[in-house]
Amino acid sequence: MARPAGLSGFPEWLPDGRLVELEVLDTVRRVFELHGFTPLETRSVEPVDVLLRKGEIDKEVYAVRRLHSEPGDEDALALHFDLTVPFARFVVENASRLDFPLRRYQVQKVWRGERPQEGRFREFTQADIDIVDVDRLATHHDAEMALVMAEVFASLPFLPPATIHVNNRKVLEGFYRGLGVDDVPAVLRAIDKLDKIGPAKVRTLLVESGLSEDVADRVLALAQIRGTDGSVADEVRALGVSDPLLDEGLAELVAVVEAAQRVRPGAIEADLHIARGLDYYTGTVYETTLEGFESFGSICSGGRYDALASDGRTTYPGVGISLGVTRLVSLLLGRDLARATRKVPSAVLVAVVDEESRPASDAVAHALRSRGIPCEVAPRAERFGKQIKHADRRGIPYVWFPDAEGDTVKDIRSGEQVGADATTWTPPDTDLRPRVVAVTDGEAESEEGAS
Repeated sequence: MARPAGLSGFPEWLPDGRLVELEVLDTVRRVFELHGFTPLETRSVEPVDVLLRKGEIDKEVYAVRRLHSEPGDEDALALHFDLTVPFARFVVENASRLDFPLRRYQVQKVWRGERPQEGRFREFTQADIDIVDVDRLATHHDAEMALVMAEVFASLPFLPPATIHVNNRKVLEGFYRGLGVDDVPAVLRAIDKLDKIGPAKVRTLLVESGLSEDVADRVLALAQIRGTDGSVADEVRALGVSDPLLDEGLAELVAVVEAAQRVRPGAIEADLHIARGLDYYTGTVYETTLEGFESFGSICSGGRYDALASDGRTTYPGVGISLGVTRLVSLLLGRDLARATRKVPSAVLVAVVDEESRPASDAVAHALRSRGIPCEVAPRAERFGKQIKHADRRGIPYVWFPDAEGDTVKDIRSGEQVGADATTWTPPDTDLRPRVVAVTDGEAESEEGAS
């Protein structure tokens, strides 16, 4: 039988890679819940018309239908391309049963029909937090979003340093309006491509869209401004453009950056080229890069949406930020930045003397598990040397030898073997479960040299 071909864009990690992903997910959940966010999961499909009116994503949506459906059998459905649109729909449908401001987190798969490449997938997991209120949402939540995600990054010691870049759509739209730009969305889309194609090509796009060369240069000058305090507003005003919406956006941007700077200095930076491609963002927007891997692009993004959730009478403004879990894990694994200390949860392999005595080995395993020590029993009663090799291949650090005259346990890394009682013995905390650690340059080089 021929080996089945893989599906591009649908990642499947090996067990040790999955352990890295689970460490990220466990950390995300712990930090989100520490900040009072409650879990939520929404359905995977939405009506096509709901998804298509939320931004420039019509070519990326996967339609869903029954294999043998007839025309007109059912409404047009599609897999959701993010978690914000379904969350907004959920809020509107359940508003009478929800408490506001609603703080929710959601960890779920999403689907996009884009071209697979490094860090880009057709099926991937996102981890979102959002805060939604009725009619008006306080602006201090914009800083809170960035700070919560910065805490996630700080809680992943194997992760390269992360910087959350913050901008405000009002700054961009107000600046462009002050320049007399008619097609603001076109300029936003062009600026959103700055990291991908560079300033020269973006300038060409701007001029081709009808901007004069002087206006295009000022648009690009705005995009170069960075900072971590109120000086960014002074730099913008020095460009000689004025507009009430620009002033409003600058005030909000400075408030976010300065609030974040007081809590986590350097973790959040105002970056006036951040635009975000989705049309539903109305104020603060976020993107995140890792030090040394800026060319990889953003691993975490989001923003404020003041009009996405509405039932026609009441509006539910919100702000949210989303971590691309699969994107992040693909970087960690693909660039060999982090790895699990072993491939399996088991800390102990309980050896089997012979098949007749397997119940004794099972009893040891039961006693260890009852005390929270992950273990497994050897699959075959082979020579102890082979059972030790089996443990070594799986990365299990200890082998337990049942004996009527007294059990022993061996650390197969050091060779130390001591007497042990399954009701009292405990491995060191560092061995109890797999840990995810950063790969040092020396480790990576030594493996490359051995290959």
